[in-house]
Amino acid sequence: MAYQKGEGKSVVIALGGNALGNTPQEQLELVKNTAEHIVDMVAEGINVVVSHGNGPQVGMINNAFDYASTHDGKTPAMPFPECGAMSQGYIGYQLSQAILNEMKRRGIMRSTACVVTQTVVYPEDPAFQNPTKPVGAFLTEEEAMKRAEETGYTYKEDAGRGWRQVVASPKPQRIVEFDAIKDLMDDGYIVISTGGGGVPVVEKDDSYHGVPAVIDKDRSSAKLAADFRADMLVILTAVEKVCINFNTPEQKELDSMTVAEAEKYIEEGQFAPGSMLPKVEACIEFVQQHPEGRALITSLECAADGLKGKTGTVITA
Repeated sequence: MAYQKGEGKSVVIALGGNALGNTPQEQLELVKNTAEHIVDMVAEGINVVVSHGNGPQVGMINNAFDYASTHDGKTPAMPFPECGAMSQGYIGYQLSQAILNEMKRRGIMRSTACVVTQTVVYPEDPAFQNPTKPVGAFLTEEEAMKRAEETGYTYKEDAGRGWRQVVASPKPQRIVEFDAIKDLMDDGYIVISTGGGGVPVVEKDDSYHGVPAVIDKDRSSAKLAADFRADMLVILTAVEKVCINFNTPEQKELDSMTVAEAEKYIEEGQFAPGSMLPKVEACIEFVQQHPEGRALITSLECAADGLKGKTGTVITA
């Protein structure tokens, strides 16, 4: 059936890890709550594209295949890009189902579409020269060296716990399925895409090839939002507002930041790497590429109020 696009803003929502669980069963329960907040926005006419992380999920899939291939002699090892695609599929299925069920409960005649997404990265990205992101199962040094010889992948010792494959975290350059995502959104669908930052691919000889890497999902979401000129990029995390002097007596919540102010705070070391820093950096990239847009960092529970300007931290050019 034909759906009607909402009359409100276009928004890319990047779900943080707190919106998903560590097991499929736990996640199935958590996404019901996530869906309620997303449908709150849909009910107000906002046009939503949902992206999500996949760290625990892709690690679980990778570990399972590694263990099975090592121990049963029948299951093949699964390449890391395929593990990323699998995680997009099952997370997207659960999000789609939860959002559909919530819309049906409220009598909203809309539908969802889940797009397994590829993201182009440059093979010459410096991140490939220094892969640092551990993925997959722990191995002995002997097992790791054997796997490295067989696959060409990089393995490193991980904090005295064993050896693990490590992959790069390159910068996203282009969302391959961008046109499909935009067309679906224009046709009134709530779109789930760019899961885990998208499956990293390089372009070679006029074709795409998957590479073992992990793309930061907030940066991919910022790229997607900038490319179709979204009104807002919303990055959801565990806190209502970004803070400076975090966890000290001088802690201060921020209602807003310009790019210049955000860059100053970054220079001061106010935002923790691997936590708030990449979220702020993604917001900076979005508003630099699309100065008319605004970025919002807040919690899932506060997202609807944040879009109304009542809470959260807004980053502008």
